[in-house]
Amino acid sequence: MSEVRFTKEHEWVRFEGDIATVGITHYAQEQLGDVVYVELPEPGRKVEMGKDMAVVESVKAASEVYAPISGEVVEVNADLTASPATVNEDAEGKGWFARLKIANRSELDRLMSAADYKSYCEGLH
Repeated sequence: MSEVRFTKEHEWVRFEGDIATVGITHYAQEQLGDVVYVELPEPGRKVEMGKDMAVVESVKAASEVYAPISGEVVEVNADLTASPATVNEDAEGKGWFARLKIANRSELDRLMSAADYKSYCEGLH
């Protein structure tokens, strides 16, 4: 069974076993507007929790995507290169950015649950 956690920078992470799938939240893609380009990390790259991992560009702005947990990139969503609008269409599903081999499971405890993230976003308005 998979569980999803969230960051205050609007990334989500769904973890199953020792693999974590990462992307930006529906809230983040709404704030960005139409996504026109996504720069993905290279497979094999080691990323660190809270550090930049990818870039997403929209008609409004370019934004860093931060690694919600530390790990090694084992797969990227190459479909986003040809079709970056997938992020707008299904940010928390088909619009995922990368899959990571989790380096430190205890980092997951520092992330927000879905309910906590929803409350956090409501407080931003």
